[in-house]
Amino acid sequence: MSNPFQNRQPNVGSNRLIRTPQRETYQALVDYASNPDETELEVSIVLPVGCGKSGTITLAPFAFRSKRTLVVAPGVAIAVQLATDFNPSDARMFYQKCQVLDSAPYPEPVEIRGTTTNRSDLDEAHVVITNIQQLQGDANRWLQTLPADYFDLILFDEGHHSVAESWIILKARFPNARIVNFSATPLRADGQIMAGRVLYSYPIFRAIQEGYVKRLKAVQLNPRTLRYVRRDNTEEIEVSLAEVRRLGETDADFRRSIVTSTETLNTIVDASIRELDRLRRETGETRLKIIASALNFEHCRQIVEAYTARSRRAGYVHSREESASNQRVMQQLENHQLDVIVQVRKLGEGFDHPFLSVAAVFSIFSNLSPFVQFVGRIMRVIEQNAPGHIVNQGVVVFHAGANIARQWGDFQQYSEADQAYFDQLLPLEGFDPGDPQGEREITPIPRLGDEMEVRAQSEVQLEEIHLLEEDEAAAILLLQKRGIIAGDFDPTKQALQPVPTTRVAQRQAMRDGLDMRVRTEAARILNQRGINLAGRDLDRQRLSRDNLIVLKSAIDRHINAAVGHTSGQRHEFSRAELDQIDEGFANIVATAVHEVFDGN
Repeated sequence: MSNPFQNRQPNVGSNRLIRTPQRETYQALVDYASNPDETELEVSIVLPVGCGKSGTITLAPFAFRSKRTLVVAPGVAIAVQLATDFNPSDARMFYQKCQVLDSAPYPEPVEIRGTTTNRSDLDEAHVVITNIQQLQGDANRWLQTLPADYFDLILFDEGHHSVAESWIILKARFPNARIVNFSATPLRADGQIMAGRVLYSYPIFRAIQEGYVKRLKAVQLNPRTLRYVRRDNTEEIEVSLAEVRRLGETDADFRRSIVTSTETLNTIVDASIRELDRLRRETGETRLKIIASALNFEHCRQIVEAYTARSRRAGYVHSREESASNQRVMQQLENHQLDVIVQVRKLGEGFDHPFLSVAAVFSIFSNLSPFVQFVGRIMRVIEQNAPGHIVNQGVVVFHAGANIARQWGDFQQYSEADQAYFDQLLPLEGFDPGDPQGEREITPIPRLGDEMEVRAQSEVQLEEIHLLEEDEAAAILLLQKRGIIAGDFDPTKQALQPVPTTRVAQRQAMRDGLDMRVRTEAARILNQRGINLAGRDLDRQRLSRDNLIVLKSAIDRHINAAVGHTSGQRHEFSRAELDQIDEGFANIVATAVHEVFDGN
């Protein structure tokens, strides 16, 4: 069977539909594959989000004149997208869409998905696309039966995963295959470097200048002073901005308090809303949105409630949430029925919604890679190939006390331009070179003597950190020299004005967040006791209710009793009653737990 990878010449060099990083990557791979002195089998390609990584992967087999290529993704969603790029029956196929090949024959693709594909399908294919989960396990039928020389080229999408054990086993099964890792970041969440020499890296500066990704800036919240108290001591401590920054760099509990204490959390919320409203006003694009990173399920509730109290439509997705609920929220996002999407380790690789324009950082990141992944969610442009277009702007909002890391030991694989870029922008909260968890979900554990609560801040200033020099800077300097404006005028620093909230909106947000709080607490208690949430051990009345529902119902019942209401009357809860529930929540839960576990 004729192999297009070997006997057809793709239209790349002079093709106006091929992006600069795609063209340059292809040429780098051609030079590497054709150079007899290049004896190393594995190399890497670093392309920022939005620069055409998937299309570049479809071009790579031509550079190697591959006999049969294996394309591996870290998950199903990315694998499906890659299969579409190779599928000649789909009008979105990259070769047709970008006029890489003017007509058939096209390379024959096949996707490994469950048991729908057999060995004869693979034998007839030029490219096999799958996700790593399909090739895992000692008894995996593909790894057990395919010859060691079956693939001469393996392409890993999100290749920073390729140093994981399951990926290493796969590479060892085909020891003579050339391997190319593609990623937006050469670092894994645990700090390991992506395997293989970086053959080509496309700087984010160039990506912005050519209009492939949004123009970004950071907004840092700088309180003049901040007052906090440690849990074991009622004495309030007031510190300056310099001390806030120092504590953010050295004190993990202080960092956590910055993103969870109501006082400081609200300033991040207010600043992100300020930026969203500004972008919507300047661009006329009302579909722009905020994406917020949360620590855990309870933190999600806290953040959603804060945005809802400010009359912003907010939803959340979480890996612990049932898929139907997550899908419902994602559909609301796609339908532009949300202003804010809050997530815990959920909207990562492969997620694409270009109208996300403000990244509100409430998380703790232990190293660079997960933060780059999070910022990547707001980097995709709305207007393609339009450098400087007003709608292609992104803003990252964070608090000075959440730790602006300037440690670049894990950043060696980036180009010099990108190092300068992240040095201006990067908030790396909770940086700990010895912590392998990356962006992690924090489960609060009561401890004595080291917990703290932020009580107040004074005069929170907004400091804008631009990625590229703005033209208006020269104009402002001229006006200052002519005495038209004050010499100390600085448009990038101004006091943060809180977003006004009504008591009605606050009450409704508290009421809406109560169900999520109860469900979270019930799940935490069951997990703590080692009880299966979906089991029926606690259903003594034989009503076919799982353990989570039994405990949640008990907590709900005692909540209603605490304020003198019956089931179905939660909409009647007053602000005072909700405050009463909040203050007595621990006791209410303890009573319900006693009833469920110690009653009868």
